[in-house]
Amino acid sequence: MRKRSGRMPWLLWVVTGILVAGLLGWLLYRTPGAPAPRTGPEVAQAHPAGPLWRRGPADARFTLTLYADLECPFCKAYYPTLMAWIDAHPEASLRWHHLPLAMQDPEASRLARVAECAGEAQGHEAFFDAIAWLYQNTRGDGQGLPTDQAWPGLTTAMWTCLDSDRPAAIVRAQADEALRSSINATPTVRLEDSLTGRSLLLHEPVEGDTLLSALDLVASDASRAPGPTHAADAALSGDTCTSQ
Repeated sequence: MRKRSGRMPWLLWVVTGILVAGLLGWLLYRTPGAPAPRTGPEVAQAHPAGPLWRRGPADARFTLTLYADLECPFCKAYYPTLMAWIDAHPEASLRWHHLPLAMQDPEASRLARVAECAGEAQGHEAFFDAIAWLYQNTRGDGQGLPTDQAWPGLTTAMWTCLDSDRPAAIVRAQADEALRSSINATPTVRLEDSLTGRSLLLHEPVEGDTLLSALDLVASDASRAPGPTHAADAALSGDTCTSQ
């Protein structure tokens, strides 16, 4: 009888090759220069899952809450300036608050639902990516997006969200909360200091040195009782959209 020489060594070489390839792949994956994939819990570590949606350090001392309408032309002009300021000042973070105005609806609420579902599906960063894209592409003043345009980040999860009542309920609740606080113009910014507990309501687009002065105001005299600084609240200007 002839021996089947060569079959077992051949199988051993195949198995060895598979093991070596797997080991090399694992080493390449673990290379320090190669970023590890970002898992859901890891991405959400900076901020609790929204809403409310946040941009900036989770432990920032100051929080700027932006009350905005996605069809308001003044919000559209102010948003990139405020975001650039937030990115340049790690002591502050931004919190978004939906305030679609009757004069801009139904489009303002529709776009707010799109942004809300982007955040629900993919988190804080996706929410603000959607806000930026919507401001860049909407025609504003209640006209909405051109008929041939839609948010390019639409996913199955987003469609499921948009088909539900969740985003509309969130947008409506935030708008009602703003109106109960007598905030009926956009853009409006509420500035809060977590250390002193003081807050300041800015009823107009404020930027640069003026915004830094507002930070100094709420941060000053920490011995005072916490609360809003009503006397220093900015007055309404012509650079806002108001509810009608």
